[in-house]
Amino acid sequence: MKRENYISWDEYFMGIAIFSAQRSKDNSTQVGACIVNNERKIVAVGYNGMPTGCCDDDMPWEREGDSALDTKYPFVCHAELNAILNSNIGNLSGCTIYVTLFPCNECAKAIIQSGIKRVVYYENKYADTDGVRASCMLFERCGVVTDKYVPSGKKIELSL
Repeated sequence: MKRENYISWDEYFMGIAIFSAQRSKDNSTQVGACIVNNERKIVAVGYNGMPTGCCDDDMPWEREGDSALDTKYPFVCHAELNAILNSNIGNLSGCTIYVTLFPCNECAKAIIQSGIKRVVYYENKYADTDGVRASCMLFERCGVVTDKYVPSGKKIELSL
């Protein structure tokens, strides 16, 4: 008889996104992403962080500063973009991306351009911002399905 209390595919892939977010060095928001093809194979993961080659210790991580250049915003690569760029396949057409935070409008454009057709998100804490409203408009007009992940309440403990 097979085991019955195994996790679902959505739990598995969102779990990978949540776990990937733990690589982020951002002190206020850690975001992870996991891209999956139609065969339920992971083709990429990503988290929000500085571009390859930028020393994390030399870059600003603050949300506010005297100028935009004193903040993280012009420098940090979002998890979704990192996952798209980290892909181990050439074509993401038809894939699903699992993200811990609803994508901003810039990431929405990258998701659409890459051919991803479904976004599963854990939370949407910036739903009232113009950037997220623009994302919703773009996704709707381009046929990208967005689904809120519904946590099952299962707990998995890792000791690393």
